[in-house]
Order: sequence, then C-alpha cells, then structure tokens
Amino acid sequence: MKKQSLVKGTIILGMAGIIAKFLGLFFRWPLVMLVGDEGVGYYQMAYPLLGFFIAVASGIPIAVSKLVSECNAVNDREGAFAILKKAIIIMSIIGCGFTLSMILFSNSIMTFLKWDHKVYYSLIGVSFAPIIVGLMSAFRGFFQGYQNMTPTAISEIIEQIGRIVIGIGLAYILVSYGVEYSAGGATLGASVGGLFGLIYLYLKYIKVKKEWGIKKVKNDTEVMSKVLRVAIPISVGAAVISSVNLIDSALVPQLLVKGGHTYKEAAVLLGQLSGKAGILVNVPLTISIALSSSIVPIISELFALNNRGELKRKIEGAMNISMAIALPSAVGLAILASPILNTIFPGHGDGGEILSYCSVAIPFMAITQTSTSVLQGTGKYIMPVINLLIGCIVKVIVTIILVPDISFGINGAAIGTIIGYVVTAILNILYLKLSVKVKINYIKIFIKNTITSGIMGIFVYIVYNNLKGNISSVPLITLISIGIGVIIYTLLVIVFGVVDIREVKKKVKRRRA
Repeated sequence: MKKQSLVKGTIILGMAGIIAKFLGLFFRWPLVMLVGDEGVGYYQMAYPLLGFFIAVASGIPIAVSKLVSECNAVNDREGAFAILKKAIIIMSIIGCGFTLSMILFSNSIMTFLKWDHKVYYSLIGVSFAPIIVGLMSAFRGFFQGYQNMTPTAISEIIEQIGRIVIGIGLAYILVSYGVEYSAGGATLGASVGGLFGLIYLYLKYIKVKKEWGIKKVKNDTEVMSKVLRVAIPISVGAAVISSVNLIDSALVPQLLVKGGHTYKEAAVLLGQLSGKAGILVNVPLTISIALSSSIVPIISELFALNNRGELKRKIEGAMNISMAIALPSAVGLAILASPILNTIFPGHGDGGEILSYCSVAIPFMAITQTSTSVLQGTGKYIMPVINLLIGCIVKVIVTIILVPDISFGINGAAIGTIIGYVVTAILNILYLKLSVKVKINYIKIFIKNTITSGIMGIFVYIVYNNLKGNISSVPLITLISIGIGVIIYTLLVIVFGVVDIREVKKKVKRRRA
C-alpha cells in the first residue's frame, strides 16, 4: 500500500466524508418528507445507542492505527496483521454483546429512558448495526495505520449508498403503517449499508494479505493487552461524549415537557436539534474527523522517532487546517441557517434558530477533535478523557438549567453544547502546551482565521439581504450567497497568509520532479 501524507490523507478522507454527508442529505431529505420532524425524532432517539456503541468501541480502530503505524516504522508486517486479528476478536465480542442486549432488552431500555413506545421499531432496526460497524472500524484502523486512507474513504461512500437505497426503500414501503414503522425501516438501512462497506474492506484486506505473502497470522498473546491498553482510555473518552448525546435524547424531551411542551412537540424539537442541526453541523466537522484519523499514525511515528521539528510542524498544520474549515463554516451556517434548512428541506425548514446556535460550537468541537488526536498520537490518553468528562458535565448542567426555561427551550441544549466544548477545547490546548512542549503559532491559526471568517460573513450577509429583495427563489439566493462566500474566503486566506502559497508551490514542484 502506498503511504500518504497528512494533507493527502486528510483530503481523501475529507472528500469522502463530504461526499458521504452529501449523500446523507439524500437520505435525510426524503426521510423528513416521508415522516416529518416527529418521525425523525423517533429515529434520532434510537440512534444515539448506536453512537454509544461506536464510542465504546472507538478506541480499538485508533489503537490499531497507532500500533500498526509503529509496526510499519520498523517494517514489521506480521506484527501489524497480528494486531488486526486481535482487534477483530475484540470487536466481535463487543459487537455481538451490544446487538443481543439491544434486541433482548429493548422494552427495558425504553422504559428506563422514558421513551415513547413508538421508538421500539427504530431501536430494533439499529440493533443489528454494532457487530457490522465494529468489524468495519477494525479494518479501517488497519489501513489508516499504514497511512493509506483510500480504503476507509471508499468504504464510507459504499456504506452511505447502501444506507440510502435500503433505508429509504424500507421507509417508503413501511410509511403506510405509520411513521414509527417507517423510522424503524430507515434505521435498519444503517446496518445494511455497513454490511456493504464491511464486505469491501474485507476483500481489500485479503488482496493486501496475498500481495505481501502473509499466509498465516502469528498468534501473539501480548498483542491483545497492547491493543486494550491503548484502546480503553480512548473509548472511555468517546463514551463520555456519546453518553451525553444519549442523555440528551432522554433528558431533553423530558425537560421540554417540564417547560410546557407536549411529548409530540418535544419529539419534533429533538428532531430539529439532532436530525437537522446536528447533521449540518457535522458536515464541516467531517474534515476535522478526517484530519484526526490521518494525524494519529503520523504523530505516533514522529513521536517514536523523536523528530521534534517535524512533530511541531505537523501539529501546527493540523490545527490550521481544522480552523480554516471550522470557522468559516460556523459563520456561514449561523448567518444562513434558515435559508439553508428551507433549501434542503422545502416545506419542512423549521429549526433555523437552533442551527444558528449549534453552529457556534463547530470551531470548539474541531479544536477538541484535533487536539485529542494529537495527544493520543503522543501516548497521552488519560488527560483528554478527563477534559472531555469535565466539558460534558458542564454541558449537562447548563442543559438542565436552560431547557425548562421557556425563554431558552431547545436552544438551551445547544448553548450547553457550546459551553461544554469551549471548556474541553481550552483544557486540551493548555495540556498540549504543557505535555508535548510545542510552541504553536496561535496568532496565525486562530486570529487570522477568525478575521477572514468574520469579513466573509459580513459579505455573505450583505449579499443575501440584497438579493432577497430582487430574487424570489430562496434556494437560488442561498446558493449564490454561499458561492460568493467561498470565493471571498479563498481570496482572504491568500491575502492574510492563512495558507503559505510559497510552501504549496514548493510541494507541487517536488511532486513534479
């Protein structure tokens, strides 16, 4: 497999993620049209359980990526395959456990979380996903450890296509029986889509195994403990965030009812928060997630080789890329929240104010993701978990205080998310500075990106409001405003030196040579 640079790996994973998110809109749009915000609310209530499993198991692919990268540094191919073998065993056990638990204890789960009985079908639909997603993530970690992001990228697109075709197909067939059945069919599509992605990754693995002449994978008893030592702290940290999302799905509806809403209204508002705003906020974070996946094996290798100069450059570059995407995206979503929702979900565009609030959290979420991955790459696993836990506790407290207040309502949950991630991001940056001892050019990374994003936002606001009086089509005005925003931001990035053009030219010349 060909090794890829940080930028190239990030671009490949980022583009695949953006395509997958774009395809996801083809899933979300017909789903909203079929079942409305109420049905999406039932879908979103069950989905955090899968998110919780992914979080619990998330340490395994990162551990595989890190350990395979270290094996690759010393050209130990057999060791890399042994790591994957043990990861598959771990994922099979965890995945089967989650799948069986969700099926056998579905009624108990709904009673404990005080969910409406209509969530049952979505819960059963999503219960088949853990075993499939778990195995798929182990294979992805293996390829990422070799700093080749292409298999992961392709599998993500295949997974999303399968999810759209099967999920929407089932939702359409079942909608006549009720929105709860339709939402259940949509969640089942996630499992089938994952199966398609898993098949592709397994075939790719078999091909690589044959090419490298690996006939039998050695059985090293120490490998299992090495994988778990790295994976457990990472999984705990991810589980903390996912637990809060799970708490949101149970807590927010109850708090809204306490504030005077009916349960149906609470489900609708949760659908707008998680099913609309949450999805759109995650689109720009796709680049940050891709960056995080790409940087762990690179940082691990540089840290193992004690290459401090290159380590500093990679960390600074990763932070800069993360902010260059997150900040303008946050500004654009905040300004054009309602027009974007009305463009994507015509006739079902409610939730603009919620999206505006949620967009503020994007830069802090991106900082948290990137800094956590850098710390994990340098072997610092525990402190990022503690920082996440502190941030999540703050988020829950703010949510409990604000959501029942009629003047905040559902926006209180978004404000809780913002404050929680602000706290986590600050703690991570401080710890990164103290532990890794690298001097980051914060002026270039944060101030320049903030200025360029702010100027872009002013232009977008002016353009949109001027066009609104002359053009009746909201989608057309929105697309023109976004297009102009992208052009202006690109020019500002060059003018303010956010991206070093000379460095880009040098890299292009090196590749041509």
